[in-house]
Amino acid sequence: MDHSELFWNAGIEELKRGYIRQEEQVICLLDGQRFEQGIIYQDQGVFYDAERYMRLHIERTYGSVFDYLIGLDKKLTGLTDHQNRLLQLFYQGMGDADIQKETGIGSASTIRNHRFGLKEKERQAKVFLTLMELLKEKDRHAPAIVEVPIGARMVDERYNITENERQKVLTKYFPNGTDGRLKTFKMQEKHKLIVLREIADRFVKGQIYHEKDINAILQEVYDDYVTVRRYMIEYNLLDRKPDGSEYWLKES
Repeated sequence: MDHSELFWNAGIEELKRGYIRQEEQVICLLDGQRFEQGIIYQDQGVFYDAERYMRLHIERTYGSVFDYLIGLDKKLTGLTDHQNRLLQLFYQGMGDADIQKETGIGSASTIRNHRFGLKEKERQAKVFLTLMELLKEKDRHAPAIVEVPIGARMVDERYNITENERQKVLTKYFPNGTDGRLKTFKMQEKHKLIVLREIADRFVKGQIYHEKDINAILQEVYDDYVTVRRYMIEYNLLDRKPDGSEYWLKES
């Protein structure tokens, strides 16, 4: 189970914490980083157990779990740009009058009305989550949906993929198995997403690649490796430095 699946299956308290405990590991829900319980980690002369080291990792990498979550695509958070901005200011501890001055929105009472609206959204979300949990106990016909990657941008119908559909697409375009060559890259965008996510598994998370290394790996997949590389960046699977000197896997 990759970290996107772990993220979407985590409980509220686990999401607030930013990590889960699984067997002998502590796993970051934000990027999949794993630390072994029982191991002592040293950093700048300070010793940490796995959980404290995970908290340090989250703080250094993302600032806070709140900062990470608020930066997700609006299709994942369900927040408008305006609501997103207000939540950030609330989190910073600003009062209504100060927020009104910062944003130039109406008056302090207008901000209070926005607080009420967000509270109402919270209540609705609790009821909806409960309904969905109850539905899972009864709905025996719901197809297994492939989880949306946490770092996905422009989330739309391309991500509406069942596990059965994913397997059919991979069989069609990788006739010799997913560790073999790609038959063609001329396919609908939804299928490209499935194929590209599979290709991403050929890269090691946390490893830095030079462009020639990226090209060598992708040439084993498809002759037009430049196009595949470009799409992997567009789909937020690979990231790179502005000068293209280094690449790394963003989402497995």
